[in-house]
Amino acid sequence: MDRGTVGSAQSGRLLVEVRKQGLSAVVTPAGELDHHTADLLREPLDDLLAHGYARLVVDCSRLEFCDSTGLNVLLGARLKAEAADGGVHLAGMKPAVARVFEITGADAVFTVHDTLEAALADE
Repeated sequence: MDRGTVGSAQSGRLLVEVRKQGLSAVVTPAGELDHHTADLLREPLDDLLAHGYARLVVDCSRLEFCDSTGLNVLLGARLKAEAADGGVHLAGMKPAVARVFEITGADAVFTVHDTLEAALADE
């Protein structure tokens, strides 16, 4: 899977881009991740894991909002990736999104990087 897009800026509040870079699959959600849009992220994450990509980097730099449903999508992907000897790395979180992870304690179970470049350099 070199590059794919799920969703559309016109039809929803979340656009998800997927690309392969090195040993990682980079998933970039843009917009709002909530109970209405969670499947737009869940489906490509599950597809990547099903196709053997166990190291997932979620570039959160364009993510404006994340609720508990979105957090659960990422936590579920993390469990599946770790079962395949991989992991989910989060990069470039904006303060409002980072706060959700901090409040819930989820920042302690993910590898969090300041930038996408730092996440990719950690391969």
